[in-house]
Amino acid sequence: MTRRRNAKSSEYAVSDEAAAYIADALMELALQFEATHFAQIRRHYQSITPTRSTVPRQPDVFEKYPGRNSRKRKTSEI
Repeated sequence: MTRRRNAKSSEYAVSDEAAAYIADALMELALQFEATHFAQIRRHYQSITPTRSTVPRQPDVFEKYPGRNSRKRKTSEI
């Protein structure tokens, strides 16, 4: 039977051992569910993920103009 705790903590008290068993059982249930329904979960997340637009968020500053980066420095002046 569970006992009531004060207002600062959880509503119902359980022992440390019981809390560990409950956490293990819930994790096992979640893992089994995910393994069984992985394809459905993946399809859902893919359907709600926004598609990439053709306008980049950040300008491409590397190799957009390859001629500018291929200049050679004069080594005789150094």
